[in-house]
Amino acid sequence: MGRNLYILAATLFALSLISCIVARTNIAQQPGSPGDVALWQTTGLALLVLALIVALAGILSSLFEQAERRADEDRLKRRKR
Repeated sequence: MGRNLYILAATLFALSLISCIVARTNIAQQPGSPGDVALWQTTGLALLVLALIVALAGILSSLFEQAERRADEDRLKRRKR
């Protein structure tokens, strides 16, 4: 599950970068473009924060899975003794 969260975080980060690039270029300032610069910047920031939260969840998930595996290995070693 941790790997899936890492992939989701990377995707959100890429979309965040795209939003920030659109805000910095003339694309967001052209008439008829979707939204204005502030909207693109807010979207980029929100996606970045969401990506960081998802990455933290992936790290914690991986840590807990590793701790659970090691606990299971220790239980098996104790039973064999």
